[in-house]
Amino acid sequence: MADTALNLLVEELRQPDGRRLWIVDENIPPQLLPPQPNTQVIGNRFDLIRAMRQQGWNAELSDFDLSQWPASSLEKLIYRVSKEKAVVHHLINEAARVLRPDGELILIGDKGEGIKTYARKAQQRLGGSKEEQKQGSVWRVTVSLGEADSALLDDQDYPLLRDFQPADAELYLTKPGLFGWNKIDRGSAFLVENLAAMTGQALPLEGRILDLGCGFGYLALNACATSAALTCTDNNAAALIACRANLNARQFTQAEVIASDAGDSLEGTFDIILCNPPFHAGFGVEGDLTDRFLRQARRLLDSNGTACFVVNQHIPLERKARGLFARIHCHADNGHFKLVQLKEPVNKPQ
Repeated sequence: MADTALNLLVEELRQPDGRRLWIVDENIPPQLLPPQPNTQVIGNRFDLIRAMRQQGWNAELSDFDLSQWPASSLEKLIYRVSKEKAVVHHLINEAARVLRPDGELILIGDKGEGIKTYARKAQQRLGGSKEEQKQGSVWRVTVSLGEADSALLDDQDYPLLRDFQPADAELYLTKPGLFGWNKIDRGSAFLVENLAAMTGQALPLEGRILDLGCGFGYLALNACATSAALTCTDNNAAALIACRANLNARQFTQAEVIASDAGDSLEGTFDIILCNPPFHAGFGVEGDLTDRFLRQARRLLDSNGTACFVVNQHIPLERKARGLFARIHCHADNGHFKLVQLKEPVNKPQ
């Protein structure tokens, strides 16, 4: 996130306004500024919301669900635009409902992130005045609520789970707000195809299994027995909702879904860990995400267990895993993705 956008956001949050809501996602650093009065926070990232709560913010983990706020209940909604258009449209639509007459929607973003288009759409939807402040390529736009347009922006029915059934495959429940929500990840499919050989077990897998960074649950749903002692975890609120729904629909009776940052809030150990770690964060690439997943895999893997990772070919997973696992083996490489088997965690934290 550009320093200019951060500065504009901090300026806005320090204004002595009435009741307001600040929408946060992965583009917001947790140590941005101390808690501000009359400000409630919602965000879809577990790690960010946990950090803000620890600082004293009134913060709630949510898949951008504003249904708890009655109509015309907020004076201001502050939002640094997200990466996904459906999310932005959804929140502009909701602003028209939850803002009081003459209440304000504050949008902050870079020109390359579509801020100008979002500002135009927000004014059309809210029906009030628009003020713009520009610093370099970053804009802060204030749109007031007037006579709101009844025509909703196309948010792809953002709050709703929907069926997704690829050709010759099972039905899944998924939604916008998840990375790759309407497709099967090729890396995950490659991992499932090779899991029997990697684990030495025929599918479906039994035992204590962890899907680390579960998304909507593709790995767990395709690799695990419904009776397995299965734990699925993710940092993203939409992923947690979709994964719970899919596990319930498939009758995974022993499964649990837990919010965590790369598994850091989990306890116990697992016989098998399945992981397709993300490496994108917000508008950019975050290099230490893979490291965080590896460190937690070392902590959570049983001494006799197997961790099965799939990563893009350019991720140096084997090098990153040195010093964390005694046995590191590249099981397969298809030219796009590689499968890495990790065993015998070493120097485990107590």
